Amino acid sequence: MIDIELVDYELPLVVVEKATVIPGGFLSVIISGDKNISASKKGFESDNKLVFVATKKESGPQPFFGTGTICEVNDVIDREKGYAQFNVNGIRKALIKDVHINEEYDTVTVHPEDINIIQREEDNDPIVTEALKRELRTIMGEYMQLSEMTDQYKRTLISKWIKIERLSELMESIVANIPIDYKIKQSFLELSSLNPRFEILGSTISNELNIERIKRNIDQRVRQNMDESHKKFVLKEQLKEINKELYGDDGETEDEEFTRRLEELDAPEEVKEKIEKEIKRFKKLSDSSPESNVSRTYINTLLDIPWETETPERNDLDVVQKVLDEEHYGLQKVKERIIDSLAVRNITNSGDVPIICLFGPPGTGKTSIAQSVAKALGKEYVRIALGGVKDEAEIRGHRRTYVGAIPGRIINGIIDAKVKNPLILFDEIDKVGTDYRSDTSAALLEVLDAEQNSHFVDHYVELPFDLSKALFICTANDLSTMSEPLLDRMEIIELNSYTENEKLHIANDHLIPKQLQKNGITDENLVITDDAISSIINEYTMEAGVRSLERNIATICRKAVRKLYNEGVLKSEKLTVSKDNLEEYLGRQKIHKPEFNHVPMVGRVHGLAWTKVGGTVIELEVNEMPGKGDLILTGQMGDVMKESARIALSFVRSIVTDTEDERFNTKTIHLHIPAGSVPKDGPSAGVTMSTAFYSVLTGKKVAGDVAMTGEVTLTGIVLPIGGLKEKLLAANKAGMTKVIVPAANRGDVEELDPEIIGDMKIVYAMTMDDVLKEAII
Repeated sequence: MIDIELVDYELPLVVVEKATVIPGGFLSVIISGDKNISASKKGFESDNKLVFVATKKESGPQPFFGTGTICEVNDVIDREKGYAQFNVNGIRKALIKDVHINEEYDTVTVHPEDINIIQREEDNDPIVTEALKRELRTIMGEYMQLSEMTDQYKRTLISKWIKIERLSELMESIVANIPIDYKIKQSFLELSSLNPRFEILGSTISNELNIERIKRNIDQRVRQNMDESHKKFVLKEQLKEINKELYGDDGETEDEEFTRRLEELDAPEEVKEKIEKEIKRFKKLSDSSPESNVSRTYINTLLDIPWETETPERNDLDVVQKVLDEEHYGLQKVKERIIDSLAVRNITNSGDVPIICLFGPPGTGKTSIAQSVAKALGKEYVRIALGGVKDEAEIRGHRRTYVGAIPGRIINGIIDAKVKNPLILFDEIDKVGTDYRSDTSAALLEVLDAEQNSHFVDHYVELPFDLSKALFICTANDLSTMSEPLLDRMEIIELNSYTENEKLHIANDHLIPKQLQKNGITDENLVITDDAISSIINEYTMEAGVRSLERNIATICRKAVRKLYNEGVLKSEKLTVSKDNLEEYLGRQKIHKPEFNHVPMVGRVHGLAWTKVGGTVIELEVNEMPGKGDLILTGQMGDVMKESARIALSFVRSIVTDTEDERFNTKTIHLHIPAGSVPKDGPSAGVTMSTAFYSVLTGKKVAGDVAMTGEVTLTGIVLPIGGLKEKLLAANKAGMTKVIVPAANRGDVEELDPEIIGDMKIVYAMTMDDVLKEAII
């Protein structure tokens, strides 16, 4: 270092932006301006000294700091026009006293100052000074470990700092050689006291350490993510090649497949935005993350839903009529009501028409009618069995917060159909359950309401789906178990029991051909005569529909195949099943229908009842014995039927003579309905009970070939009842010649086929007087 006496000097001035030279430091900088370049050359040519000072941002009379550095000029190299590079070493801190403005270059009078710092260091406690030096070397060692300087440069600096004894020189060397902001260097240069200089240096190094630590952590995370991303990229590329070799496909990744399917998807913008957002989230998830599987399943579900895909509907109702006639015998009124509803739907072009609910006993063809409608309209068919469903999540889906969450049955059905306008059959809708957690029938209200189902939201999908294009048909066996709001949204179409003639036609036209095909034989191998079918209907089945009939036909076909089987082929002979040999195929007769006694008797009346398997005739019996005027009821009657019995007895007592009524006070009346193991209920046996009580109290006989049904009031008015078709069928089969029905049911009787009534005489009764006139002899 050039020695500088502590006297005033006049030296050339070089002013540079954003640069400060610390004594003991080196700087190579590009300078501009004619005066700066001339001053640097003058300093280099004369005694190699000049004053280096930084500019200030603040405006004022002097555009540079009042403290600079006396520097030794090592070299000046001309660059492009107006620029030069010069290299200097800092020698002493200098206080600028006067500025001299010259034409070629400016000069300044400066006073070198560093003796005060040395004197203050010597005045400090040596132990404190040594502690500060050690602390400074420690933090600088940590800084050097984190610094991005080259290892050789780090070793050079550390060796240099170890040799420095004075704390002031050590601090200046550190500030001069580490990359810190020039403003910090300028502040350090302007300070004259040792402790403030140490504070600013310590604070700066601590900040730099924190910055380096944060930077290193970020670099590590970025490098780790880059390594992981690179690893995934390599594996995906390898997987592509493996897929090409194995399957010959393009080997696209899952997220690429999702993106491609999204571009091909016909869906509202709201849906596409949701799926795109979910795909971006999926890309960020690790393959090993459980959330990855959840997201994958959710994206697949959204992409599988046919948001806007529809099948064109056939509007030709003649085709629908033809298909229904081909696949279902009879049921003319049912078919008419279905065609009417479809006509309204086609005209309005919306789902605002009431939902069709097919109501009737099991086996009457409710489900198969829905299939036929779907076939006739060219719609996809979706069957949703609701029997036993008691969780509304089965309808609306599970929320995605639950493990194993899936969409509800409706959305799953739509996905399976691959169109948004299928025919959806809610089978056994009357058997949905309810518990303390949820109400399934309430969840169905939104689905079956045209005002709401255009924006049906499944809990899993979380996006509105338009169900208004779908055609809903429901089936039920018992309307009494269904909620009123749900029934209010439906058009009830009742399917009554089949007559024997209808069953015979259904067997010949549909059931026998179906079972022959299923069992691998033809009508060349097996013939079932009409009298055999009639025997099956009456002696082997007791049902409103034809399921048991079909099972018995299937049994006959299997037996026939066994008889014709010969070493893997069928014998070339024809089997005929008639009434005479039916027992060989089905065994002994299973249904023994009671033989009704048509002889007039006191206290025995033929009543008509409705059951789930059709109508039946019951022989209601009333007897009297000594007692105290009480009433005994047996035959497992329900509460409604017991009340009806008491009403009937009260009415009869009100119309008999006083003498006949006095007999009641000394007698016990016993009413019994046979088949005691079968529960019975309902008010429709009111007229039957009244007639039996009247017969016993008056001792008059009741005609044995007369059957009756109807509810009675305390004043003897006969009220209408239901299930009339089934009841009349049972009466006809039982050989009744006369049936008494409520006058209010005249319209129901007139709608029935003549086959059901046969030769029976139908008597319409408004009061019990009308009943007794026809029944009592």
